[in-house]
Amino acid sequence: MDPCPFVRILIGDLALKLPVASKPSFSGTVHPSASPCFCKIKLKNFPHQFAAIPLNRDANSRSLAACFSLDKAQFESLAAKPQCLKIKVYTGRRGSTCGLNASKLLGKVSVPLDLRVAESRPYVFQNGWVSIGKKDNKESLNLSSSQLRLCVRAEPDPRFVFQFDGEPECSPQVFQVQGSVKQPVFTCKFDFRSSSDLKNSSVTEPNTSRSWFVPSLKIQKEQKYTKERKGWSVTIHDLSGSPVAVASMVTPFVASPGSDRVSRSNPGAWLILRPGEGTWKPWGRLEAWRERGGTDSVGYRFELLGDDATPATLACSAVSAAAGGKFSIDVTSSIVSSPAISPQSSIDLGSGSGSRPGSRAGSGSGSDFGVGLSNRGFVMSSTVEGVGKKSKPEVEVGVQHVTCSEDAAAFVALAAAMDLSMDACRLFSQKLPKELRQ
Repeated sequence: MDPCPFVRILIGDLALKLPVASKPSFSGTVHPSASPCFCKIKLKNFPHQFAAIPLNRDANSRSLAACFSLDKAQFESLAAKPQCLKIKVYTGRRGSTCGLNASKLLGKVSVPLDLRVAESRPYVFQNGWVSIGKKDNKESLNLSSSQLRLCVRAEPDPRFVFQFDGEPECSPQVFQVQGSVKQPVFTCKFDFRSSSDLKNSSVTEPNTSRSWFVPSLKIQKEQKYTKERKGWSVTIHDLSGSPVAVASMVTPFVASPGSDRVSRSNPGAWLILRPGEGTWKPWGRLEAWRERGGTDSVGYRFELLGDDATPATLACSAVSAAAGGKFSIDVTSSIVSSPAISPQSSIDLGSGSGSRPGSRAGSGSGSDFGVGLSNRGFVMSSTVEGVGKKSKPEVEVGVQHVTCSEDAAAFVALAAAMDLSMDACRLFSQKLPKELRQ
């Protein structure tokens, strides 16, 4: 099956040029150049995004500030008529102080978007300085010559889309989706196992300074805890019944002392394994925990592993424990150097076997599991439901990271691990579903 069409709109290379105050201000306010500046970026039908703006006339960071990903339906809706990307620039800090806004609007700019031109090739809508200023009589400061530098570009970003037919703990099928067409490509098998089972399965450890199977402080102390969740695993099989990826809980999710939650200082962890050279090889490690603070959320960290490389952190964020969200890996760091322009970039997340999802790629022995950080754009995302809600994760994977069925299966296993982590991070005062109780 062919991948699904997606388009990304990238905004970056931000810098702000402000005029020098013509006379001192005696109003007690601070000149914008002495305060932090940020912008609010809005595209129709999408949540707005925020980004900091450096105050540097000669800035040339080319860094990415915001990104909007459009699937086929969203693209067709926005491309039906001309759109505008709206950017408002503020000085001060986001939020409020004593009920008052801590920021002040400096100006705004609109960038026209004709998305049809970006359907099949990269296209730059704006690249350079634009005037954003306005006159502020209250501060006796003429900001009419203020300028914002930015680059706005769009590019095709095709992705493979997979959907679980049920919750991972119910051992569902996984379909590849393209439009209204669904084709079964994998099956999941949920089970209970321990890290010792993995040892007995001749799993090869990565050659790094960290050992994933050496008993951790948490495991050494687990006898002291009566509250723990451990031993879950999900094996992904292709349609012939051969296992092509495994997500296995290698560090139990344990309530921290005097608490009913998994803490950030003592997270649970999963190992994502791929077949190679007649055995299972570690490919990635996912840690998860329950955050404290004003917003209750489940935090996560994903590291890509390699035989001869230091683990590389590709994602570290959080999703709402109540509402859920998206688990996402996107290593686009530059507005200029992206997969569409620089295909020689060197992150290696796959095996390079040359086949596509739905086809079998032998033993996967061609995988070198190499890690070389570079600008490789969107990697993957998966939907995550809130704690206690029924879930059917939907997984999107960038086509440049999938060359065989094992590549796709590894991302599907990672999505299953993240979905199960939401239950593993439930408060221990809450009862687990019967499928997750051994």
